[in-house]
Amino acid sequence: MDLPQAFIDKYQDLLGSASGPFLQVLQEPGQKGFRINPLKAQQTPRDLLLTKKVPYGQWGYFGQVAGKGIDHLTGLVYSQEPSAQFVGEVVNAKPGEKILDLAAAPGGKSTHIASQLNGQGLLWTNEIFFARAKILSENIERFGVKNAVVSSMDASDLAKALPAYFDKVLLDAPCSGEGMFRKDHDAIQYWSAYYPTECAIRSHEILESAVKLVRPGGELIYSTCTFAPEEDEQTIAWLVKHYPEFTIEAIDRPAGSGIQAGRPEWADGNPDLAKTARLWPQDLPGEGHFVARLKKAELAEDESPVKAPKAQKPSKMSQADVTLMEHFFQESLPGFDLDESRLRTFGDRVFLLPVDCPDLSKTKVLRAGLCLGTLKKNRFEPDHALALAVNPSQAGKQVYDLDAHDDLATYIHGDVINTKDDLQKGFVLMTANGNGLGWAKFVNGQLKNFFPKGLRY
Repeated sequence: MDLPQAFIDKYQDLLGSASGPFLQVLQEPGQKGFRINPLKAQQTPRDLLLTKKVPYGQWGYFGQVAGKGIDHLTGLVYSQEPSAQFVGEVVNAKPGEKILDLAAAPGGKSTHIASQLNGQGLLWTNEIFFARAKILSENIERFGVKNAVVSSMDASDLAKALPAYFDKVLLDAPCSGEGMFRKDHDAIQYWSAYYPTECAIRSHEILESAVKLVRPGGELIYSTCTFAPEEDEQTIAWLVKHYPEFTIEAIDRPAGSGIQAGRPEWADGNPDLAKTARLWPQDLPGEGHFVARLKKAELAEDESPVKAPKAQKPSKMSQADVTLMEHFFQESLPGFDLDESRLRTFGDRVFLLPVDCPDLSKTKVLRAGLCLGTLKKNRFEPDHALALAVNPSQAGKQVYDLDAHDDLATYIHGDVINTKDDLQKGFVLMTANGNGLGWAKFVNGQLKNFFPKGLRY
């Protein structure tokens, strides 16, 4: 890999004698990683050999996920570079909290936060670029997240819609991507000596909105996958200077993890910058990251709180449509709690909103909680997202174990399955490795395949 000479010169100057190991490790193969999904039935992943655990967090392992493997298709695992997994650990979401992932695509950190929330509270995950937001939404769906809103909005518009609303806001900032050089050699072509400064200016602009989204007493977590001081320590120094209501909080660095402190000498010597964390690729297995955690001051006695947004009202559905849905759940998912007070329709699709979901009228939303299915003429058709989110025990007898029947290859190819199983006419949850994989419709001894065409192979 041919690194730009300006990049080499910069880090030789910044790191001195430590630059040798840093520049050398960038020429070596990187370390891949993944996380186990605790929202799923905890089967041993079949496509992976569980080797060494990532030395922080409870779900991370070193290893590579097969993109078409059944563990990936059922959402049992999520491929995520090891050092990036530390960011979610710093967020440390608690069940019941309202968390915003402001620049979330493709979804690694959002799915990590969803694991911590464990279905309680609200995960709002946002990506400004719509094409990337669609990928984010797909990954949220595969992971089986029920309590997430996925949006595609500019940070300033989101701040107007939901000011001071979130307990924690994560900004994994768009950056110069120096930590991506080994994974994506094209990132080198975009780099120039001035690019980190350009990216830092853009981060400042996003942060001007991010600070408005944090409630008083809440937290802002800032991260990048770059080594550039301009985007890391210097950006945090800029933030606390311009927004003194934010203070830098210490980040726990587990013993033996190789995680280093931030470098105050690279940002006018502010000693609090040593409370931030740097993950260097020469010190630990991973591509590298920078993470800072900041706390927003509580309101002063003479300050008035920002008015909370209204709650999202459910859609008014016809009794005929409600009856169609109730019939499906009684027959195919009797163990699922269909809370009709949280149902929201978007066209002919029906979503189960997260509990206490805020008003969505001023937002551009791709996914509002869990997509249950589509209302069609005289019938309700369950969505693929529902199959990925439910526990097979909720389906009662309407379950078909593809492993036990040795029909997995047939199903993911999209073919009809013949069976003598004692099933009722209607939709059946198809499972693999103990988790929902999709739907089929049982009629006259045949399971008509409803596995999405775009996923078949």
